Amino acid sequence: MYDTLLFLHLLGAFVTFITVVVFPAYAVGIAPSKGSFALGDWAWNVSGVLLLVFGVWLALYVDGYELWDGWILGAIVLLGIATAFGARARDEVLAQLGEGGEPTAAMVNTWHWLRTASVVAILVLMVWKPGA
Repeated sequence: MYDTLLFLHLLGAFVTFITVVVFPAYAVGIAPSKGSFALGDWAWNVSGVLLLVFGVWLALYVDGYELWDGWILGAIVLLGIATAFGARARDEVLAQLGEGGEPTAAMVNTWHWLRTASVVAILVLMVWKPGA
């Protein structure tokens, strides 16, 4: 059971990196196509569900981890923050695509890199588990 839960949680982490790889193209000025934008947005939504559901399940399943451990709560809070940053980037790109315009790098840049920094911080918490 543990191996399956860990696999699904890590699958969510790998799917997260689809978004972290797709969105830098927009941040450096490449105009997004609707297909690649939809893939990046879809990947973020799916990964969030996989990470939360199977991460919480793992925390409850594994002896020695509690849901209220600081590194677990920190990761959940950072995931929420990363989602908020991504939502701002997504909304700005969608607004420009809806108006027939091209999103500029400056629009997406700040929000994307803040989301990327949040994802890296989550990765640090997951690998080193401070306080565990």
